[in-house]
Amino acid sequence: MTASHFSQELSVAAALAREAGALLLAHLRAGFTVEHKTGADDPVTVADREASALIMAALAAAFPDDGLLSEEETDDRARLNHDRVWIVDPIDGTKEYSTGLPDYCVSIGLAVGGQPVLGVVYAPETDELFTGVVGQGAFLNGQPVAAPGSGPDWRIAVSDTEHSRELHATPLSGMKPSGSIALKLARIAAAQADATFTMSPRSEWDIAAGHALLRAAGGDLTRRDGRAITYNQPRPHVEQGLIGGQPGATAWVAEQLRALHLPTAHLGVQAHEPAWAALSPADRTELQGHPGVSIRHADGHLLALLVVNPDTRQVQRAEGDAFHLDRLTRDVTRALGTVALGTVQP
Repeated sequence: MTASHFSQELSVAAALAREAGALLLAHLRAGFTVEHKTGADDPVTVADREASALIMAALAAAFPDDGLLSEEETDDRARLNHDRVWIVDPIDGTKEYSTGLPDYCVSIGLAVGGQPVLGVVYAPETDELFTGVVGQGAFLNGQPVAAPGSGPDWRIAVSDTEHSRELHATPLSGMKPSGSIALKLARIAAAQADATFTMSPRSEWDIAAGHALLRAAGGDLTRRDGRAITYNQPRPHVEQGLIGGQPGATAWVAEQLRALHLPTAHLGVQAHEPAWAALSPADRTELQGHPGVSIRHADGHLLALLVVNPDTRQVQRAEGDAFHLDRLTRDVTRALGTVALGTVQP
């Protein structure tokens, strides 16, 4: 890989991120109406749609042979035939953006062969432009990022939503709640934090650019069970919680999550995946091959089970602790759309 490899891609993506950021600030000044896709935690605005259209049109013009994926556009499955795919979230942190908080960003990532190789994350409120290419380093406003921290007082960036609902009662030191996960990953790459994790799943557009930045800075991001993330999947959603950061901090967080038995969701769990072992032997037999088995578990201990027909979104089984089942239902709803939930079984 030469120093000029991906230079055009990085230049185009950085310019687009700044242009989209200016558009977002203009909408904030003018005012806008907030809509919701699947619930209060899933807002969308005209700014999301306009920024997406701007970025996608420009990427298509600059790189006509590449595939495209954006949260705010109809998924063109032709992307699956491309080795190079741009993965875009025009506003990661729309809830924060729409409520006047600064913790949102424009996220533009490039995956090649399923691997995140280039990332651009722009925070309009603070005018911070994070850029990076794997093998070439990460930069903040054109300057190389600082060296990662060395512990032991690790700074753990966590979801403000997960913190307010659940993590605030957890004795995990160093937690710093915030909104956008793309911006969390960018800040970890820039040594402004050390690691992150989630209990709920995320989508490819949430993390592709930040993941590339993290890899460019010597870190990584994986599923909570440690398995790698591959991009440009037919269904562009990572089906479980995530963990990542710089190696030392990530290892410490993983140990803490196990010790504290902090849960994670796993949507569409299959028999070959580690989370399948959380089901009872009878359920493993009954549900083998079912495409809509979702669970919330903590280190193999089942907390909630939701079995949904993914075509009709009809709930076939809903069992477990009411709190954990509510969290799991929210995760499934964000992935599939509203489900028809029946009576909870103890």
